Amino acid sequence: MALSYKARRRWSLFILIIGLPLYIIVAVNLVELFDRPPILVELGIFVVLGILWALPFKFVFKGVGKDDPGQDDGN
Repeated sequence: MALSYKARRRWSLFILIIGLPLYIIVAVNLVELFDRPPILVELGIFVVLGILWALPFKFVFKGVGKDDPGQDDGN
């Protein structure tokens, strides 16, 4: 089931405004559950987690920054 352009825009805003801050809070709390690792290990963990959150949502963000392909230009 493909999402329309408008639905992808709405979902991308929801993911960025609500989902990403929640994901950051969860990621920080998960890392802090254990003894704090060395700074480079901690940086590596956050870099990997920062990349992993976007992979499932790649199809939602794809093409959202461009003009609506279904809308006529009016020319």
